[in-house]
Amino acid sequence: MKLTVPQLLWYDNNELEMDFPDAWDVQFCPPRGYDSPKLTPQQMQDAFDTPLGMPPIREIARGRKEVVIIVDDITRPTPIYQLAPYVLRQLAEAGIADEQIRFVVASGAHGAHDNLALRKKVGQEILERFPVYNHNPYESCVAVGTTTRGTALAVNREVMSCDLKIAIGTVFPHPQAGFGGGGKLILPGVSHIDSIDQFHRTIFGSPPGSVGMGNWDENPMRFETEEAIKLVGVDLVVNAIMNGRCEVSQLLVGPPLPVHHEAVRRAREVYATEPPAGADIVVANAYAKPSEAVISLLIALRSIKREGGTVVMIMNSPEGQIIHYLLGRFGKEYGGRQYTPRVPLPPQFKLIILNPQKDMTCTDLFTDGRAALWARDWAEVMGHLKTLHPDGARVAVFPDGTVQYLAPSP
Repeated sequence: MKLTVPQLLWYDNNELEMDFPDAWDVQFCPPRGYDSPKLTPQQMQDAFDTPLGMPPIREIARGRKEVVIIVDDITRPTPIYQLAPYVLRQLAEAGIADEQIRFVVASGAHGAHDNLALRKKVGQEILERFPVYNHNPYESCVAVGTTTRGTALAVNREVMSCDLKIAIGTVFPHPQAGFGGGGKLILPGVSHIDSIDQFHRTIFGSPPGSVGMGNWDENPMRFETEEAIKLVGVDLVVNAIMNGRCEVSQLLVGPPLPVHHEAVRRAREVYATEPPAGADIVVANAYAKPSEAVISLLIALRSIKREGGTVVMIMNSPEGQIIHYLLGRFGKEYGGRQYTPRVPLPPQFKLIILNPQKDMTCTDLFTDGRAALWARDWAEVMGHLKTLHPDGARVAVFPDGTVQYLAPSP
């Protein structure tokens, strides 16, 4: 049996072909919105012309002096190069000159972007016309207030110097905050490392079941981000929802909280995935967020038989795994403020990592890589699987484990 999963989003954006023995029971497990059609340019224009509950950008921008466009970083697949021109045209119609506009990359505690990454993310035309600044979580942040849960919020100085603030991002399930997009573009996106540290500590005291992929209604991290976006005074957000090939299939524009709430309502359906029968083998591809492949382990370990089995993580990311100044490892036994030593998976589970560009730190966010089996292509993966499962297996394949979540039981 042959199946394909998407790969190399920021490169060739092609497919990996996987061949399983015909005798194996293989179940393909896409999210419900996997095959949603992408929006046409006219449909995107309509979203900007008729925002949710507010006038178009061209109207709210008149008379503003300085404009910042906050964009998510390359760990998210949002095609800023495709969406930002709609914003820029309306700003021009409002009489805003190029010299009044800048972009800030909401990278939070992630590493800074070089020119190659920025060209992929925002496009060459924007780089040539406007300054695109990396966010520095350690310098040049200003205090803006304190949340009701005690997070002292300090935010990028360039963002706070502007009297029109626009944020662009995608709404995906998030392994802690429930869903991304919305206020996460501010906290942690353009916040100081102290604020980011406090924000992530929110999870430690959270009630059971309130945080995690798809858990949003009572998520305290969600409430923190909503307070943050209010404190900063973001005027308007652009939130995209993606299909299985990371094409924009829905687009919402308007006031931050109403837009994000509606986007999450839709995203719950789009990214929900029917739970497979207990699998001996789970193949979890990392496509939308390949540099955060660790996220794909969450749905994999919830789908495999409790008594044990094999997880295949497809980690095809030429740039490697994301640098994370809060959670990452930066020495043999130490790392960022919230780094904890990673341990091997429980012995009843085997981990195979398909990574054509293996390096000795790419598993730092989730396990000790020495405990995994490694493969450079699918043929090597199948060699390991046939050894571990000589009598055949029940297999579940998730085409993008980084953004899928298991649908709740009725």
